[in-house]
Amino acid sequence: MSVPATVRDLFDTLKGKLALEWVAGEAGGSRHLKGKLPEAQNQPLAGQLNNIHPNRIQVIGPAELSYLATLGKNSHQDVMDKLFWGLPAAVILANDAEVGSEFIAYADRTNTPLLRSPLPDNKLLSNLQYYLSRALADSITIHGVFMEVLGMGVLLTGDSAVGKSELALELITRGHRLIADDAPDFSRMAPDILTGSCPPLLQEFLEVRGLGILNVRAMFGDSVIKKEKYLRLIVNLKRLSEEELVQIDRLQGSYSTRELLGVKTAEVTIPVAPGRSLAILVETAVRQHIQRRKGYDAGQDFIERQQKMIFQNEAKKQKTAPPGPH
Repeated sequence: MSVPATVRDLFDTLKGKLALEWVAGEAGGSRHLKGKLPEAQNQPLAGQLNNIHPNRIQVIGPAELSYLATLGKNSHQDVMDKLFWGLPAAVILANDAEVGSEFIAYADRTNTPLLRSPLPDNKLLSNLQYYLSRALADSITIHGVFMEVLGMGVLLTGDSAVGKSELALELITRGHRLIADDAPDFSRMAPDILTGSCPPLLQEFLEVRGLGILNVRAMFGDSVIKKEKYLRLIVNLKRLSEEELVQIDRLQGSYSTRELLGVKTAEVTIPVAPGRSLAILVETAVRQHIQRRKGYDAGQDFIERQQKMIFQNEAKKQKTAPPGPH
């Protein structure tokens, strides 16, 4: 799903940072930045004036206004019609550009938000792209606990009451940081990157059965909270039967991948059983994942060492074997 975001949301969020001023077309403040029509889904989110491949937010600076001023009457009106009747989410004037009554009339007549900023167009676009990529990113909420362990974003998942929050609490006491308990939000910020964060209502809180709701920031200090992190590893806590335990590959472990929002993320299943130190196992899983990303696989290293030893033993046997009859 996508986070709904309107031009009014953008204005309220960035008016201080970009010194935005609402010039005209305030009736269009509820326009969705991403657009509801099918053709809007393929439009670039923000860019300098482009009527061939129109942006959802058209940025106009002095250069664009100078170009419009050089056009003949018919061509000028054609460009203005395409600009405003193309139903952009908004038109933003960069460099504190001044426009005449024609621009304002078009904006009011088409209910197109017309905003202005003193920032140069390149800096304005940079800020807009950053905001829009986050506000309109595909997102999903997953049941689990999202932690930063050894500097890596780790999602703890598993059935209800399997011990995720208790494990998170132990990891916090071992120096790791909580991002979100119970319902972390994940957004796809790039084709291969998921960022996890915490809904405002749940920030700083951790629910532990028997203890209730804990405010871990108040209990352990500011350093135990992390605002957001890239998701790099999923740890699936699972109670396994004896038969399922036997089926786990003892050399390679229980590794797989899980796809979220089109992004494949490494996943490891850790069996839950009395007496197992899950916090140490999670830390070790993270260290092992770091090794794998660098190209080292301990299981494969062991197999190669074993094969080398078998080869050497066979060579010794052949060397010491008595000669056969002539």
